[in-house]
Amino acid sequence: MSIQNIVERALKDGYLTPTMEAEVGRICESASELSLEEYMALDQLMGALLTGEVTAMPRKQFINVMEELVLSEAISRMAELESNKIHDTTVTEKKLDSPDVGDIAAYALNRLPPLYATTEEGAQYQRQHAQEELKTLICEQVEEGIQRYLERPTLPGRNPLEKIDRKDVFEKMTDLLKSLALDQESREGH
Repeated sequence: MSIQNIVERALKDGYLTPTMEAEVGRICESASELSLEEYMALDQLMGALLTGEVTAMPRKQFINVMEELVLSEAISRMAELESNKIHDTTVTEKKLDSPDVGDIAAYALNRLPPLYATTEEGAQYQRQHAQEELKTLICEQVEEGIQRYLERPTLPGRNPLEKIDRKDVFEKMTDLLKSLALDQESREGH
């Protein structure tokens, strides 16, 4: 999808989704230089964001409480295994120097029900529900994830998801437009 298509869609819908924002960023970062049409589309988007014609959707308006519960359990179990590995020959033979808790958590999360919440009260309710009814299942799935992690060979050439440090959309758009304007001015010889 092109920048112009994304801007057209944002103007039509009235929203700039995180996916659309990421795609604009990807296009801008990968292009050696943007066309005049792309620059004008970005300027139009910035204006629409500033006037409120387009609303930037927040990255997340909800949480999956199961993620924090699984991560906590995975970290606890890995720490326990690390402290016990001197006594456990099956673990000492395996590489636990830098466990990939993300792999373990993803494995377990794919086998557990999500527990979404949009408020702190909802999140607290989901935590309590999980502690009362799903604790055993969470522990089993994390344990199975650890066993899979220990058994599988390291796969070379994996491209893990990058942790993206996101600035406010207005700051990013302003920075981008400023850099493009300066680049355009330098090409025109001003």
